[in-house]
Amino acid sequence: MRSEHIIITNTDLERLLPVVDQHDTPASDSLASELHRAEVVDQRAVPANVVTMNSEVVYEDCASGVQRRVKLVFPKDADGARGHVSVLAPIGSALLGLRVGQTIEWQVPSGTKQLRVLEIRYQPEASGHFDL
Repeated sequence: MRSEHIIITNTDLERLLPVVDQHDTPASDSLASELHRAEVVDQRAVPANVVTMNSEVVYEDCASGVQRRVKLVFPKDADGARGHVSVLAPIGSALLGLRVGQTIEWQVPSGTKQLRVLEIRYQPEASGHFDL
């Protein structure tokens, strides 16, 4: 689990609560915990450096230095071949709500990873796309 301060938009929260309710898995339980402790802000007021749903993010595995670009999506839109990572995947739920420069330790199936958000290449809210 993480202790970093995270930010979630009101719209993302409204859309994610049913997702959590529809899944009975450790991943959905973990996401529910994150949602309940997050600072909720209006989608029009979220800082542009925060990872929101449908954001395209570049993160770094701090141990290996490997960088990866992903799009954080709802489970129905997940597609590993296209780099679309579900918010219910360990990496997806770890990235949600983080800001550029923030580092997090997160439990993944192979152990603990430390990730750092390097860049947000696209955030819907910053681009004026409030209906994604």
